Amino acid sequence: MAQSLISAKSGAREITLTVQIWREDGAYVAYAPELDVSSCGNSLRQSKARLRQAVGLFLEEAARRGTLENILAEAGFEKRGNTYRARRILAKEKIRLAVPLAS
Repeated sequence: MAQSLISAKSGAREITLTVQIWREDGAYVAYAPELDVSSCGNSLRQSKARLRQAVGLFLEEAARRGTLENILAEAGFEKRGNTYRARRILAKEKIRLAVPLAS
């Protein structure tokens, strides 16, 4: 899983997010699960660039509304100086479950 730095203007606070990318209906979908923000493009590069833009707009709007600190805290981020750090993941695994059939 790739880590990507999303930063704003010089001297601004920074946040590091996980970026997941997959193909869907011929497009590349880029997703930042910590903030539940996604975007898409015609290539890996374009989808990541558009995700950076989408996350940037999301963060700017949250800051403008005065909800940024609460959103980041609820998403598990902790502010340390000029950086927001995500909670430490202790394990990542896949589990298999039975899916009940509709009656």
